Amino acid sequence: MTADMPKQRFSGKGPTGLGDLVEAVTKATGIKAATEAVAKATGKDCGCQRRRDKLNQMFPFRGGRDGVQSD
Repeated sequence: MTADMPKQRFSGKGPTGLGDLVEAVTKATGIKAATEAVAKATGKDCGCQRRRDKLNQMFPFRGGRDGVQSD
């Protein structure tokens, strides 16, 4: 995680894991909006929330709010 990445992308708190980071990248690149448009058009859930939660569970950040690992 780079120091210049804005924390506001994570709704006022730091990312808890890889899922939050992936969500921030997809929002910044427009992928999330495109995915949501397709999901709305097809009437099917894209699974983004489940995927984010699973990635956060599998790959949590251990350093606290800013996501920096401290050993």
